Amino acid sequence: MATTTVLQDELRRKHDELAGRLAHARSIIARPEQTRRGCPPIDQFNAGTSRHLHAVDEALLPAVSAHCEGGAGLVHDYLPMARHLEVLLFHVKAHEYGSTWETTHRWPTLWGEVEEALIDQEEREGELVSRLAEEASDDELLLIAERMAAAERRAPSRPHPHLPHTGLPGKVVRRVARPVDAVWDAVENRSVGGPKPLPHKKPGLIWQYLLGDPRFPDDPANETRHNEPGDR
Repeated sequence: MATTTVLQDELRRKHDELAGRLAHARSIIARPEQTRRGCPPIDQFNAGTSRHLHAVDEALLPAVSAHCEGGAGLVHDYLPMARHLEVLLFHVKAHEYGSTWETTHRWPTLWGEVEEALIDQEEREGELVSRLAEEASDDELLLIAERMAAAERRAPSRPHPHLPHTGLPGKVVRRVARPVDAVWDAVENRSVGGPKPLPHKKPGLIWQYLLGDPRFPDDPANETRHNEPGDR
């Protein structure tokens, strides 16, 4: 049984972030005549939540299937709830941009449903992680947390509730959807933000010599390199 809480703490931090984004997004009051307007707080909440759900599909669900007794059943029970949240995110996007199909929806009702689904999502993720902690080691939980963070950086920015979520089909869908989503975000001028990329690692010794730029620990030239404008 694992003792680390890194994965639990990371999921709690993520949901605190999403809850804050939701509170900001639902505080925006639009006039009835405002359609296809775009709203950065709403776009960023939608994109951030979508990326998180994709990261759960990419990193957490395979770990549950692999390590937990009855893991396939746990994943199967989880997916309908996640798809429900994704459908609501789709409605938020359509409502924000004035879709004629959304005329029967009201913002307060829609936001209330989103908040309830997001709370349910956090609880279900917590249950999956608790089951995982009973079977996996600390090192495995740390690795899963790292994989989730990496998956979120490359995840699509929109929900895709009706496409495959797990297995090889899910991986293919996410890989194809990311650039497609990016194109449509640019076309619609959506402010979707995104996780900060990891800093570039310094080249190793082999690459230094292949690039013709070896760096020795005591070489005074290293100070010059560190002070170059490109390194700031």
